[in-house]
Amino acid sequence: MTLGNDAATDLDQRTLLIERIFDAPRDLVFKAWTDPNHMKHWWGPRGFESTVLTMDFRTGGAYRIHMRSPENTDHWSQGIYREIIPPERLVMVGSWTDEQGNPTTPETTTTVTFEDRGGKTQLTLHAVFETVTARDAHRGGWNSSFERLAAYLAKV
Repeated sequence: MTLGNDAATDLDQRTLLIERIFDAPRDLVFKAWTDPNHMKHWWGPRGFESTVLTMDFRTGGAYRIHMRSPENTDHWSQGIYREIIPPERLVMVGSWTDEQGNPTTPETTTTVTFEDRGGKTQLTLHAVFETVTARDAHRGGWNSSFERLAAYLAKV
């Protein structure tokens, strides 16, 4: 089956690609993504508090994260690690859920790569969402999280 130009354009429009250089070694940036003791300090948009409820960090292992907004609104996300190549690459498939863990959004595959740049780390996040609106909402959330990650890494 051949996809027409509209499908390719739609895919491009729903794709989120964020590249960011962090002033920290790749091993530390990777660990910040894979250790709940680090994640709780930066995961989620500015003002959110996050708790890693489950992290079975292995290929096929599950994760579940609870975030509380400054307005005391609760958000849960969960998924499965599909690929782990320390300290180079993570691939996760996940969705937003309700409190009981029932998915409330379609699954999204998120790929994160970590490249050494002379003692700094280039992080690239790639994900394709169901809609442009979902992509845009996640762009804001991820960029805010990355601001928090940069601040956290500067202190560690």
